Amino acid sequence: MSADRDDAVSTDPSKLFPTKYLPPPQVRELPAPPLNQWRYVGPGIIAAGVGLASGEFILFPYITSQIGLGFVWAALVGLITQYFLNMEIERYTLATGETALTGFSRLWRHWGLVFAILAYFANLWPAWVTSSGTLFSYIFGGSASVIAIGLLVLVGAILTLAPVVYTALERAQMLKVAAVGLLVVIGALFAIGGAWANVPTIVTEAQFPAAELGFATLMGALAFAGAGGGQNLVQSNWIRDKGFGMGHYVPKIVSPLTGEPEARGRVGYVFAPSDQNMDNWRGWWRFANREQLWTFVLISFISIVFMSLLAYATVFGHPDVKNDISFLRIEGNVLMERVGTWFGYFFWVVGAVSLFAAALGIVDYTSRLAADVLKTMYFPDVNESKLYAGLVWGLALIGIIVISAGFSQPIVLAVIAACVGGTMMFIYSGLLIVINKKLLPAPIRIRGFRVGALVWSVLLFGVLAVLTIGQQAGKLFGG
Repeated sequence: MSADRDDAVSTDPSKLFPTKYLPPPQVRELPAPPLNQWRYVGPGIIAAGVGLASGEFILFPYITSQIGLGFVWAALVGLITQYFLNMEIERYTLATGETALTGFSRLWRHWGLVFAILAYFANLWPAWVTSSGTLFSYIFGGSASVIAIGLLVLVGAILTLAPVVYTALERAQMLKVAAVGLLVVIGALFAIGGAWANVPTIVTEAQFPAAELGFATLMGALAFAGAGGGQNLVQSNWIRDKGFGMGHYVPKIVSPLTGEPEARGRVGYVFAPSDQNMDNWRGWWRFANREQLWTFVLISFISIVFMSLLAYATVFGHPDVKNDISFLRIEGNVLMERVGTWFGYFFWVVGAVSLFAAALGIVDYTSRLAADVLKTMYFPDVNESKLYAGLVWGLALIGIIVISAGFSQPIVLAVIAACVGGTMMFIYSGLLIVINKKLLPAPIRIRGFRVGALVWSVLLFGVLAVLTIGQQAGKLFGG
């Protein structure tokens, strides 16, 4: 009987998918992997570009300004963990054209909604746009809050007027990565100086400074070393819009005003594991792994190490450094003294633009996740592009209200967002094991050390979540 079932699944793998909440996916052939692979590079750069913000410009440099380079090792741990997370998110989408959230929702109807709500809760606090506004105020003067509100309006306009949203986002993040790369080169040559000699202390003096900084800040840094929280989940949406694997068959999100919307069904497409399809799968899987490793991981790690070294060389031990984002102002002023006035302003400009581009990506991915869940599970007849546009402006409006109410301290907001993101990662690391073992055809299921990597992710973020909640509860109740 088992052999008969295996034969049936090999010709119709859609039989693996539970149909209580959604119909089964359609069976189609897996498109061949690209011959011109450079044309498909992009999702990892977007992930790195959106991530070049809270972890790279704020949390890791802030931690370095307080305790030195002893926690930079954690960036590599966070990035390697997220690499395996991202690849298991991509595995499901490469194989089905569905997002990981849709896969979760096949197990329980409301899983997608749970993660969409958590992503919203993490990003209701507009930490990145307030950080960008703060840096712009260092350059031009004026109120950081007013500037941040203007930036949120600009974010909404860009995401709802671009004919193809993914293309606009990809170009913005590539420009940002190039600007950060220029900052890295100039800073390495002229600003870090003698601090290079302290690079070995990243390993020799490694520490976990929970007593000095608290579990919340450290969990935030680990979760946002690269991406974090809902941003990892949206790898599904980004590779689908880029046309990876079975995502080739799924329409892109476009502007309801300037694009040409194409209807998307509720479910995706799956391929039978024939010899040709398996050859194509191996090509796609190799390419997707390389794309993530050489863009997301490498770009993120270099930028975290560099920005931490720059903070160490300029503000570590500085008597005026406080427990807020003002350390970036001091850092810019020190760079003016050491390198030249132009470089201090260049540092602020790159930081402000980088954090704005991160805000652009964060509003995009939060709205994408919610639009995907609502379209797939609750409102199948709605136009997804219009739903996405409404969610973009809704999130921008909430951010404006939060800023106007006075919640504008970027580090506090970033830590809140990161703690929620880390808790999300704890939960969906386990769910990824389930969908990639239970729903996919046997030859392409997760196995071996990749299962171990996700078990590690469950343990890492689970333990940090418990410790963070316990520490914060103790502070709240005077413990």
